[in-house]
Amino acid sequence: MAMAHTRVPFQCHKYSLPSPISSSSLRLLSSSSSSLWSFSSSFATRRSHKGVKGRVGISVATMADSSKRTVIVTGAGGRTGQIVYKKLKERSAEYVARGLVRTEESKQKIGAADDVFVGDIRNADSIVPAIQGVDALIILTSAVPQMKAGFDPTKGQRPEFYFEDGAYPEQVDWIGQKNQIDAAKAAGVKQVVLVGSMRGTDLNHPLNSLGNGNILVWKRKAEQYLADSGIPYTIIRAGGLQDKEGGIRELLVGKDDELLKTETRTIARPDVAEVCIQALNFVEAQFKAFDLASKPEGAGSPTKDFKALFSQITTRF
Repeated sequence: MAMAHTRVPFQCHKYSLPSPISSSSLRLLSSSSSSLWSFSSSFATRRSHKGVKGRVGISVATMADSSKRTVIVTGAGGRTGQIVYKKLKERSAEYVARGLVRTEESKQKIGAADDVFVGDIRNADSIVPAIQGVDALIILTSAVPQMKAGFDPTKGQRPEFYFEDGAYPEQVDWIGQKNQIDAAKAAGVKQVVLVGSMRGTDLNHPLNSLGNGNILVWKRKAEQYLADSGIPYTIIRAGGLQDKEGGIRELLVGKDDELLKTETRTIARPDVAEVCIQALNFVEAQFKAFDLASKPEGAGSPTKDFKALFSQITTRF
């Protein structure tokens, strides 16, 4: 459904956008921004079976199934979303996995299972069926900038980007995520995990100039909406996403883009996916927002204690 593009929110009008991306900024973009383009009570205690005692005909299998948590990942067709969905499916003893994708083509790409729903996050009504009966929601949807044709780096040209009609960050990262949060609240979802991006503290960051989309601005607006929603939340601001093996590096958490001042600005996609799922298991991850990166492979010890990792975080936004 095409939607009219509107302008930047009021908080941005007093800031000027940066000039065209310099070569140094482009290098920074390629190393640290892929996270934009791939994005209650503790669930450690199982659901109570209160009311089961004394009933007749309830099988052991039914009681076992009721202890599983139903978790949906939106943006399940994306590179990171696919990993989260796959991890949930592999842990079928703990989770009932669901996925939400935008097109039938994306559904086919990830296996075409009955637990994958097709819906448009910009259309609030279309995503309601997918979120009904869900315990937790993991949001990995994001607007995707497209590179204009004709770019030739050998001629010293700078790439230009655009967003397709109806797919601007305001419509996807703000309205689309707001719709998901509203649907989750209405459905009684117990926790929402939202994957965003570092660099949101810098309004003049080159990412905001891509296609004149102000993508980091709209992402932060959605994060704030989630934090104000009253739903237990975990906001993960990932560094530059890498297509590398997960589970072999020491993970680092931070706040307010402080990790950008170090050499540890990136993270493997499978590690982000693992943190999304582990956030469902520890009360220490709730009502918190944090930056996420990792040490290089071989530096430090691979993170295994996620409770300890989440306990380091003190920031609510």
